[in-house]
This record gives sequence, structure tokens and C-alpha cells, in this order.
Amino acid sequence: MQSPLFSHTEQQSQDRYTVQNPQLLRVSLTGQDDVLARKGSMVAYQGLMDFDGEYQSNNQRQARVRTGEGLDLMRCSGQGTVYFANLAQYVHVVDVDRDGMTVDSSYVLALDSALHTEVIAVDSQYGISGSGKYQLNISGQGKVALMTSGQPLMLQVTPDKYVNADADAIVAWSSSLRVQMQAQTHSSGIRRRRGNTGEGWELSFLGQGFALVQPSEVMPPQNAQIGEGVAAQFGVGQQGAHSQNQNNAWN
Repeated sequence: MQSPLFSHTEQQSQDRYTVQNPQLLRVSLTGQDDVLARKGSMVAYQGLMDFDGEYQSNNQRQARVRTGEGLDLMRCSGQGTVYFANLAQYVHVVDVDRDGMTVDSSYVLALDSALHTEVIAVDSQYGISGSGKYQLNISGQGKVALMTSGQPLMLQVTPDKYVNADADAIVAWSSSLRVQMQAQTHSSGIRRRRGNTGEGWELSFLGQGFALVQPSEVMPPQNAQIGEGVAAQFGVGQQGAHSQNQNNAWN
């Protein structure tokens, strides 16, 4: 049997995390160190592997209920290699250091089990779509595999050059950065978008670090039931299209 398909063979690497191809992650396990992965993201494995639901503490469950932010994970253990993917999204491996990383949990594919995660509030006067008021802070020493829709843009933030990003496109940023949320509007009616540009909300990042942006904005899920009222027409509030998405946090 012959086919160009046979050129897509396993990547040979001694690294724990390897990007097998832009949309597929390969993780090597030795039996000593587990990996936590997005539920249902395993597409193949070799060796002796065990998959189990990851325990959530009472605080983690309560935070998920209150904020909508959190991780639905499975614990993968054993010896061999396991492959992860999710909806053919692009995969990127990040080394988390002492500075930590803040991320929307919907963009996390896998992470080392030794890392610590905590839901944090992003200072905001308004509940906004997309990024939301709550995010996931990841700290410790280890690796995290992130997903983006398309190839992302990494923006460096310095004390003399801050970065603004659309709240619907931001994926992750350095936890050391100061973050401000603001509406893109010239109007006193904060829920009114700026003219007819279609731009709504943005995050401003100040300090020293990075901000990761994807070339895609969060959209309402298919068949979302749009609520009534002017606010809902702009995707704002409990009845807005964005609030139908479980990955967006509203109070």
C-alpha cells in the first residue's frame, strides 16, 4: 500500500510535549508524572495508559458554578505516548514559570499535573462578552498546551508600550500584567457599540510580559436563543447571545 499519508508519521523526540503537527499534541509519559487533559481530547495512544476523571475540590466546584470559569479535565497516567486534539484547533506549548499565566479555560488542551490553577476576577466595571470577568490563573513550574483558532499573534508588553486587545480574541497573558477592561464607545450609553464598526469591548495590558491573541473572535454557539430587549440585541446581559455560551461568565 502506498500513499502520501504515510509521510505523516510519529515525531521522534525526547521532549515530554511535542507538537506532532500544528493541530495535534503528543505527550510522553514515563509512569512517574501524570498529565491533565481536556475531557474527550484523547485521539490515540501507545503503551499502557489509564484515563480517569480528575477530582475537583469543593472550592473548585463552587468557583465553576459562580463564575462559569474552570477546567473539565481527565487525568492520564501510565507509560507510553498519548495524542490530544480538539476540533482541529492549533496547538501551542508554553513553559509556565514563576511569573504565571492567565488564560481563558476554554483554550487549555493539557497541562502538567504539578501546576496550580485558580479562578481569579479580572477588574471590570462591566460584565462583558468573550473574555468575561473571570479567568484562570496557572502558576508553578511546568508546561501548558494552549489552543487557538488559527495561527495566533504574540504581542510583547513593555512599560513604555501597552497593548489593547479585543476581549473576544484574547487567549492568554502574563499574570504579572495589569489589566483594565473598557468599552469601545464614545457614547454615555455603555452598551452601545462604537458607531457601526462592530467593535465592542477591549482589554488593556500594562507592565512587562506578553499577550496572546488569536485571529478569531468568540461567536455565539449555533442555535443560540437570542433573548429579548435592546441589551440582548447587542449580546449584553443575561439574555444576550454571549451569555448562552457556557465559557463566558456573567453575574
